Amino acid sequence: MDLFSNDNTQNILPYDGEVVYYGHILPEDKAWQYYHILLSEIAWQHDEAVIYGKRYITKRKVAWYGDEKFAYTYSNTTKEALPWTPELLELKALVEKTCGTKFNSCLLNLYHDGDEGMAWHSDDEKALGKDTVIGSLSLGAVRKFSFKHKQTGEKREIILNHGSLLVMKGTTQTHWLHRLPKSVKIKHPRINLTFRTIVLPNG
Repeated sequence: MDLFSNDNTQNILPYDGEVVYYGHILPEDKAWQYYHILLSEIAWQHDEAVIYGKRYITKRKVAWYGDEKFAYTYSNTTKEALPWTPELLELKALVEKTCGTKFNSCLLNLYHDGDEGMAWHSDDEKALGKDTVIGSLSLGAVRKFSFKHKQTGEKREIILNHGSLLVMKGTTQTHWLHRLPKSVKIKHPRINLTFRTIVLPNG
């Protein structure tokens, strides 16, 4: 099922989680301004994954920023958060105001074109705690985003526009997988900022 609604009161998922699409939260010119700054000034690095003991380097690039030097482990690799840039703090404040949730970190993804995507997964790492909230801001190329229920296999899809915000919360990570499908039609880069909250062991 495809869903293209910008109704920010509607839950995209039919059950077992909550995903809200707020649509555009930035004017187009401002969104492009942030896009170009982030593209050139973020400390982008190729992502790594260790699968069955073998290290893989992805075409996609990533960067990890936060309130402090948070260690974040996923795909059997660990990253240490860099200090916020002024632009990231501005975008964090906007996302927090829009969805009513405070975040202490951001994992950024840079997809150079439609040949780069993300396979089915859940953001259910222990460092994020249970029923985490993730605010996903999209800049650049318009891309499809998909959800699949872990037990029933039911799917939902949505188009993520330039300057738009998608928020995943509740039991979404427990019951649903999500992915960014590849598409040969996409010829331009997309930057995805995923604002998160790292839960400290003594927190």
